[in-house]
Amino acid sequence: MPAFRLRPALPCLLLLPFAAAHTQSLPETGQLDTQKVLQSRYAGAPSVAPGQAAPDQAAPRQAAPRQAAPDWGDGITGVVVETGDAGGKTPIPLSFGQVFAPGDLKRGEALLGRLADGHTVPLQVDVKATHPDGSVRHAVISAVLPNAGKSGSQALALVKEKDRADAAKPGAPASVQALLDAGFSATASAAIGGQAWTASADKLLRQKPEVWLDGPLVTEWLVSSPLRNEKGVEHPRLSARFAVRWYRALGKARVDVSIENAWAFQPAPRNETYDARIQVGGKEVYAKQDLVHYNQARWRKTFWWGEVPAVHLRHDSAYLMASRALPNYDRSVHVAERALAELKSKWTGERTEPMGIGLALRYMPTTGGRSDIGLLPAWGALYLLSMDKRAKEATLGTADLAGSWSMHYRDRRTDRPVSLGDYPYMTILGHAGDTRNPKTGKLEMFPPCPSEACKTPYTHDVSHQASFAYLPYLVTGDFYHLEELEFWAMYDVFNSNPAYRENVKGLLKSDQVRGQAWALRTLGEAAYIAPDRDPLKADFQRIVKANLDWYNAEYTDNPKANMLGFIANGYALSYHKGNGVAPWQDDFFTAAVGHLADLGFEGAGRLLAWKAKFPIQRMTAPGACWTDAAIYSLVVRDSNASPFYTSMAEAWKASHPPKVAQLACDSAELAQALKVKPNEMTGYGATPMGYPANMQPALAYAADVGDKAGREAWQRFVSRSAQPDYSAAPQFAIVPRQLPAPEK
Repeated sequence: MPAFRLRPALPCLLLLPFAAAHTQSLPETGQLDTQKVLQSRYAGAPSVAPGQAAPDQAAPRQAAPRQAAPDWGDGITGVVVETGDAGGKTPIPLSFGQVFAPGDLKRGEALLGRLADGHTVPLQVDVKATHPDGSVRHAVISAVLPNAGKSGSQALALVKEKDRADAAKPGAPASVQALLDAGFSATASAAIGGQAWTASADKLLRQKPEVWLDGPLVTEWLVSSPLRNEKGVEHPRLSARFAVRWYRALGKARVDVSIENAWAFQPAPRNETYDARIQVGGKEVYAKQDLVHYNQARWRKTFWWGEVPAVHLRHDSAYLMASRALPNYDRSVHVAERALAELKSKWTGERTEPMGIGLALRYMPTTGGRSDIGLLPAWGALYLLSMDKRAKEATLGTADLAGSWSMHYRDRRTDRPVSLGDYPYMTILGHAGDTRNPKTGKLEMFPPCPSEACKTPYTHDVSHQASFAYLPYLVTGDFYHLEELEFWAMYDVFNSNPAYRENVKGLLKSDQVRGQAWALRTLGEAAYIAPDRDPLKADFQRIVKANLDWYNAEYTDNPKANMLGFIANGYALSYHKGNGVAPWQDDFFTAAVGHLADLGFEGAGRLLAWKAKFPIQRMTAPGACWTDAAIYSLVVRDSNASPFYTSMAEAWKASHPPKVAQLACDSAELAQALKVKPNEMTGYGATPMGYPANMQPALAYAADVGDKAGREAWQRFVSRSAQPDYSAAPQFAIVPRQLPAPEK
């Protein structure tokens, strides 16, 4: 295969325009002949008859209506609350997660809600995480809003309190007994072989429940227990967890129920098949027969005790991104209406039920372009940019169903996801002897599970792992989503051999470069957003620091590191007989480091500055050409015994046939040799999942730290003629946060 040919990619070919305040946007582009691309990737792809339009070209793309954020006045940010069916004039109970930029809500400052008509609403603010300066990073905000008695929306600004008379008045401590006296009950049961195994929330609430939310408006209690039979015997594998969110003034409660088969060190692990049943207030609210519950998996359902109006809440996307908790997606993107309609049409049937996986791929190691790869998956980016109800349902729902993958390991001792700090030698790879902890003399291996006993239709891995739960936890503050994020983050380190990761350090260096990228992303997000009092937060922070320290020692601070700025450890040199790297994988890593730099991790900024060289040089270096900057694989040395090249010109020459390498950049002859039009990039440059799209987030972060060279590289990138239309798949639609005017 010639060096300049490309790997196959999956056929998701939907596209977006570009521009935002303080950023330089990508121009709108023409249409793409989808079928020709499919034919070039898959020999068996269906052809289009002469004169017949390809499916993506059959009708003009229609943009979903823009949902501009209201003017919050003197508020920090706000949310828009949309009510569907009027539901009478019953007040609306509301709780949501909100992230704040450093310094926006300082320690001791309080919030109130202000409606568009000027009326104020008391707020309960349960602070979960804080910034190093003590200001609020993440909180769960609760309110009880008046219901106008008709469908519509209400803008609720989050304003710092000036008059304490507007504050939510402290009341008597919430009483579990008062909730139970009001008639609350909830049970979850699994019928196996005619025997019922049950857990009761109302009984568990009497046993010192953990408090998640606590204030004058709402209290949320967390309780859990193994399922028990009528004799009180615990089921060895199945357990139930309840989160009961009680709005006591309204006499209503949200009941969050999850069933797990996830104990980490339980002997004889296996799947369980049962008839599931959930009752709330003595009424059956969910039932499913012959549910096959996979090993190391869990499922979730939520219900209400007491009727509540249907509500959809829209966050201020611009503020979420400006806080740097989320990447800087281009806010000029007009999300395609058909993409949202497609999400809605897909969100049905078994894929949305317990042990389904929503929009994720069954075989996670599937290669090629796909909707779940990126700092956010496509559905998450669609939700962030549109705040559309359909996209939110798919995003939060797929996060719930991330529990169906067989990688959830809960420690009975702590009742939390297992921690590398507690079990530094645990692993799902290697031999039992690899897991012996020399300090305790004990094996920290998980009990083996026969393949038939633990059969699952799903295969998970790190190198193609989506960001399932981070965004959902940011916007909901739900404990289930927090733990889902923690389960995946901890799996990302204990999936490897203990020796390779240096045991408790949790180093990612031995994995594929894309695996290092997505694991670093997930670990960083868990370390950033986990509550300050969460015992796992320190573990995640330590693991992230250990990895950043290792990368900086290996590259940033190492005078012998390669001069091109690529990652060379792990499986990086897996191309051209061990002499080439995959720039697209490296770009994933650069983007992940940029994300961690945004999140404020010490050392990430220095590493990003070093990594920025690689995408910048591919766009601007003399002797190379930006046309093939997103090349599938790049030769970086002559042989395994040779040093790495010191210039991109050498890599360009070695990666292309002599007749191509000698052609002038920007020439018609080079474009013809690379089989693109003049001023285009190779690698399916007009598709939202092509290699230039993969490169875009890395180049956006590089442009922010790369000074003049970074600006030049970005300018060259956005000036090419064939641009992606990201309107239906915007997961790579990330732009620099700020680009000063070009220097004269």
